[in-house]
Amino acid sequence: MTETISAPPVPRIKLISGDNIRAALRQGLSDFQRAPGYGLFFGLVFSLAGIAIAAALYQGNAGYWVFPIAAGFPLIGPFAAVGLYEVSRRLEAGEPLSWRAVLLAGFRHMNSQLPLFAVFSVFAFLVWIVLARVIFAVSFGTSPVTNIMTSFDVFFTGPGITMLIIGTSVGAALATLLFAVSVVGVPLLLDHDIDVVTAMITSVQASIENAKTMAAWGGLIAISVVVGILPLFLGMILVFPVLGFASWHFYRSVIEVGTDPPG
Repeated sequence: MTETISAPPVPRIKLISGDNIRAALRQGLSDFQRAPGYGLFFGLVFSLAGIAIAAALYQGNAGYWVFPIAAGFPLIGPFAAVGLYEVSRRLEAGEPLSWRAVLLAGFRHMNSQLPLFAVFSVFAFLVWIVLARVIFAVSFGTSPVTNIMTSFDVFFTGPGITMLIIGTSVGAALATLLFAVSVVGVPLLLDHDIDVVTAMITSVQASIENAKTMAAWGGLIAISVVVGILPLFLGMILVFPVLGFASWHFYRSVIEVGTDPPG
């Protein structure tokens, strides 16, 4: 008796445009309206995490680290949104919603590799924090600096401008890299039992083949996150879930998964 081995899922990349971005945002808002409890829960958790970190930094007289840490939040956003992806996936498939299924979405597949991506995301975040510290040290050296949380004058000095230029360039490069591997990679891992390397490669290829649209989508996410973080992270209560839901639908517009017939 011959055992039949199922062919692995084969991701196929589709070409998209700005219309897909607008459609994803509409669908993301619709999912938020259909499952507001789930959206507000994840938005509140993300917001409270930012507030707690900021409070701890102020308590330790390290308030000047709030900016670089806030800037690094988008690096872990894709993995943090896995629960939101699962809500949208279930709404789309007509499957019932349950807190257990949503909260354990990262382990839905028996051999899920999403935890590996979580490690990668956290590592990228820690790399950014180390780089931010190095950039700060190189820019200001041992000279005393006014706390940037109480005075923005430091940004108009020579070292402050240098720090902004270098920090923005390095942060943008790191964010672009993580965006390229995660924009499709994370939801693909949730959607199908696929290995993390294939998911990352597919995500990068999709980003390259749809460079202009991906750049627009990434820019929209960056601006939205800044707007959400500025009011003491409170804006993320709404921004994070809507973007998370929309990101699932954006992924669905980019990737079509089938199986090749066995050879």
